[in-house]
Formats: sequence, structure tokens, C-alpha cells
Amino acid sequence: MHGAETDGQVVAAACTIAIDDLPDGLIVADRYGRVLAVNRAAARLTGVRMERAVGRHMSDVFPFRDHDGRDWWKALDPEGGLRSRVRVPERPLHLPGGQELYVTARLVREPERGGEVERVAITLRDGGARARLERSRADLVSTVAHELRSPLTSVKGFTATLLTKWSRFTEEQKLVMLETVNNDADRVTRLITELLDVSRIESGRLEVRRQVVDLPARARRIIAGRVAAGEPEDRFRLVVHDELPETWLDQDKVDQILSNLVENALRHGRGTVTMEIESVGWGVAVSVRDEGEGIEPELAPRVFRQFWRGGNSRRRGGTGLGLFIVKGLVEAHGGTITVQRAPEGGAEFRFTVPTGTPDFATSA
Repeated sequence: MHGAETDGQVVAAACTIAIDDLPDGLIVADRYGRVLAVNRAAARLTGVRMERAVGRHMSDVFPFRDHDGRDWWKALDPEGGLRSRVRVPERPLHLPGGQELYVTARLVREPERGGEVERVAITLRDGGARARLERSRADLVSTVAHELRSPLTSVKGFTATLLTKWSRFTEEQKLVMLETVNNDADRVTRLITELLDVSRIESGRLEVRRQVVDLPARARRIIAGRVAAGEPEDRFRLVVHDELPETWLDQDKVDQILSNLVENALRHGRGTVTMEIESVGWGVAVSVRDEGEGIEPELAPRVFRQFWRGGNSRRRGGTGLGLFIVKGLVEAHGGTITVQRAPEGGAEFRFTVPTGTPDFATSA
């Protein structure tokens, strides 16, 4: 029994952490509102240092206000309310400078059930990160609505026209309408696939099914597909350096990476699209270059974000998700991707994936 108690004490000691180790902001006050402690994260979020706050009243040093301008601490009223109340729901609050924080609190009672409030533990989270997430979700909804409206309107319009006036059209006119419907249906399917990829990447649920992949063969297949779709064959150039080591990759995702990068080069670039494959120290590197306007160095960090559209890309089409997906797929293989100015003046996207058997390759 004594040994069990010793083990329990050791575990308890190991689990004891300083409040400055907590990732969220923490303020501790007594039931009268006098500040007892402030951790480093709370000081960073509010701009109020611990030595300035401790011993003073909450409303003087942390004057949180709701959207209607009401004093949060006064509304909290730790000494009032039901004695069973121990948690205060999280809500957005503002400091006088306009900064938004998400604030929640726990009322520590002695005794725990129905006792008087002894302390109030207040946790703070940065409202900026949540606001950015909400803006990203709003952008996603806006993009989906915009991208779906045009093809669905086309599908509905042509289908309704064919159903009501089938006999009035020639076979050639019917074929053109049906081809348009088919192409727009493909566009909707591609958008849904992209959204599913984004969801899997953000949630960490992207699965990588590895097999031996011949990267030059996959590159030739992507180029052949673009040529079959109407692009001039002489617009593409494939360069493979020496003999490449064995790579264990997800073939479908490799095709998606290459296809997205080539499509990006065709949409935004001019002249020849060059794909270059070579062995590097820890893996195989693939570069896709165009001869377009290129990307300014200060814009490079934004390229792989969701909904990034450079220059006049909005009129050229695209959802702004392709490069975000490419980055997620490359990193799921344990690789890296960068963008820089190409020797010919355009943009060069270069990704590197590790070589080796599945036992040594990184899985998602």
C-alpha cells in the first residue's frame, strides 16, 4: 500500500506544471475580483504584465467588455447566482484597445458542491486565429457557391431546353449541348473532389497508399493527357537526369500533384512548360517551370494558401485550392515544396519526395 502511495505521489509530482507552461492565457482572481496570478500567455495576449496586475481589481486591469459594452466581471458576479454554478461559457470579449479575446471561467468553490466561491480561474484565447478560421470558412462557402452556380445553371438550362424542345434541334446542336452539360458536370465533380481533399488535409485524415512509382512515366502520362486535350505537343519539355532511385509513393496523388502543377503553369504562364526530374541527396526532386510573369518574392509565402489567386488569375478560372492541395499531398509523403523565379523568368515549383522502401518512407 505504501508503495502504491509513493507511486501516486511520483505521478502527481510529474503532472504538476507551472501556469506559465499552459498554452492558453490564465488569470486567477478571488471572489472579490482581486487578481491573484497571471501567466505569461495572458500577459502576452492582454499586454498587462503580472506585476502590474496582481493585487488590483479585475475591472481596473482587465476591463473586458461584451459586444454591448457591458462590464464582463460585473456581469459574472461570482458571489451571486446559483451555488451549483461552476462554469461560465466561452464568449468573445473586447479590451479597450479593440482586441478580441475568447474568455471562459471556472468558479472554484469550497466545498466543491454548493460552497462559497474561493477563486475564479479565467482562460483566454486569441480571437484573431478564430476570426481567421471563420473568414476562411466564409471564403470557402463563397467560393463553392460561385463555382457551382455557373455549371449548375448551364446544366439546368441545357437539360430543360432539350427536354422541352428536343425535336427542334439538329443532331449536331444536340451533341454540342450534351457535351456542354458533360463538361460542366465534370467541373462540379472536380470542385467536390478538391473540397474533399482540403477537408482531409486540414483534418490530418489523408491516406497515402504507397507503391513503386515511375515518376518520369507519370510525367509523360500527364503531358500526353494535356496534348490529347488540345495543347500543342511542342509546348512541353521533359528532362530526366541520370538513373533515378526507387520511390514508394501514392500513384494517384502523384498524378494529382503533377497535373495541378502543369495546369497552374498553363493557366498562368506562357511559352514552354518544362518538367525536370533529378535525384537529390535524400530523395527525388521534380521541377515544373513556365515562362510567364513569375511570382514576386514577397508573394511566395502566400502561394500555397487556400484561395490564393495571383495577378489576373480570377479571369483565367480556378478555385484557388490547387496549390494548397499540392502542398498537402507532397507533405503527406514526407516531402517539401517551394516556389521561386525560374531561369526563363517565369515561376518554378519544385517538390522533393523521399526515396526508400515503405519502412523508411514517411506516412501521413
